[in-house]
Amino acid sequence: MPIVYLSTAYLAPVQYYCKLLAYRDARLESHEHFLKQTYRNRCVIASANGPLTLTVPVEKGDALKCLTKDIRISEHGRWRHLHWNALVSAYHMSPFFEYYEDDFAPFYTRRYDFLMDFNEALQELICRLLDLDVRATRTEGYEPTVAHDFREAIRPKHPAPDPAFRPQPYYQVFREKFGFLPNLSVVDLLFNMGPEGLLVLKRSIANP
Repeated sequence: MPIVYLSTAYLAPVQYYCKLLAYRDARLESHEHFLKQTYRNRCVIASANGPLTLTVPVEKGDALKCLTKDIRISEHGRWRHLHWNALVSAYHMSPFFEYYEDDFAPFYTRRYDFLMDFNEALQELICRLLDLDVRATRTEGYEPTVAHDFREAIRPKHPAPDPAFRPQPYYQVFREKFGFLPNLSVVDLLFNMGPEGLLVLKRSIANP
């Protein structure tokens, strides 16, 4: 199987996990210059008021251009408390939240210094809960041109066209209120569908 190139991502969207499933071997870009307002440090969940963006605050240090691998998580504000409360509020009525609550809660009490470490630990947990067998390793240097490159394609604003991704509807707590909201954070899929989330991922992969 070919290797897919992805950015690091905080509770990445469904599209991201479709790539992990389709390729099974991923390189997580660690030597790029960190980009703001991307999934690298933010995710989108479905709240009672509609889509809600959760952002992990980061410190960029003294360098004007900091590599993603060197990005540290900021302790400014009470973001862990706020994120966890938002997840509980959004998903406590979902079918599977109570089954996974104890798996996710420690991530919002334990301190991680580096964003990539935090993201990768969450990704490993989610892959395990979805029974998704993936080999994901960090890049050892930056290559501007690679095949199967989704480092910039999967983004919150103006995502690149992706004919291989066809998001399939699934049960969502607030679907009657907002309709189906596609490509939210994978935790939306996990908390609502549990182990069947893997089937939704498989059905969301289309032949380009």
